[in-house]
Amino acid sequence: MTDYRSLDLVPKAREPQSAKEFKTDQEVRWCPGCGDYAILAAVQSFMPELGLARENIVFVSGIGCSSRFPYYMDTFGMHSIHGRAPAIATGLAASRPDLSVWVVTGDGDALSIGGNHLIHALRRNVNLKILLFNNRIYGLTKGQYSPTSELGKITKSTPLGSLDSPFNPVSLALGAEASFVARSIDSDRKHLTSVLRAAAAHEGTALIEIYQNCNIFNDNAFETLKDPATRDDFTIRLEHGQPIIWGADGEHAVVRDHDTSLKVVETASVDAADIVVHDAHAADPSHAFDLSRLAEASHARTPIGVFRDVDRPVYDVLMRDQLDKAAETQGGGDIDALTGLLAGSDTWTVG
Repeated sequence: MTDYRSLDLVPKAREPQSAKEFKTDQEVRWCPGCGDYAILAAVQSFMPELGLARENIVFVSGIGCSSRFPYYMDTFGMHSIHGRAPAIATGLAASRPDLSVWVVTGDGDALSIGGNHLIHALRRNVNLKILLFNNRIYGLTKGQYSPTSELGKITKSTPLGSLDSPFNPVSLALGAEASFVARSIDSDRKHLTSVLRAAAAHEGTALIEIYQNCNIFNDNAFETLKDPATRDDFTIRLEHGQPIIWGADGEHAVVRDHDTSLKVVETASVDAADIVVHDAHAADPSHAFDLSRLAEASHARTPIGVFRDVDRPVYDVLMRDQLDKAAETQGGGDIDALTGLLAGSDTWTVG
């Protein structure tokens, strides 16, 4: 059985590259002040670290403000169909192991019409890197509430307040058995780059939720996580192997309560041995899931960083191994084996 992960299938860049080489000649057309600009700059600056030829990197997007992303990356790309970017990217990643495939989507695109495509890509563990821009609003269609808008949110489509409980994208991904789940913030370039680096190194599907400000229709949605006056008390920075402590002076901590749920306490009030140590590599996703539930609508106690990073069989590799076995059984090449499977005894010719 061939282990495709051990093969050097992806051509390396011929010479060291810079962020400038990943910028296109297209005018970047987002609203001035949009958080997408910061994410684009971070991704363009990070791409050279992959060390890959640009023609072996692909960005696939759906529909929405974030989905203009492929126009601005000097790689191959596709501005695809509303909610269907994970499905299209799955086909590409499964059939082209020489490509590094990235998906760019938004909270409306990914979690509403694209919800099923997202969760099945995650459970299959296709070799994709998914960047989910979450601004808690529909931006492109001018300010309707989205699947992540908070309860009671007043928008053009909910003038009396939203009655829908919002999705927590990290919780959703963990519930779908995602092998890599992380969260970052558009304006925290250093942190976002570190998360991109971890995602790129992961074998399988990696989902990064990125809190992204829509300054036109939902301005300052994440301001408490950015304002120097509040961010230290509101933001929990997760680091694998480190106790979960935060605050300007490390005054807050997380412990397990008597019912095994996570509980926020003052660090000085507990024994250091009782403080929960973050384990991003735990096989059981319950630790990561519990952390994802700490965040509140106000963003108090919001964890950022890598929640989960575990090894699971990768769909693309399993598929190619299956085709190899079929070819051996059929006595022919991959194409002959696939043709035999598609035109076997359960097919009919009409007409």
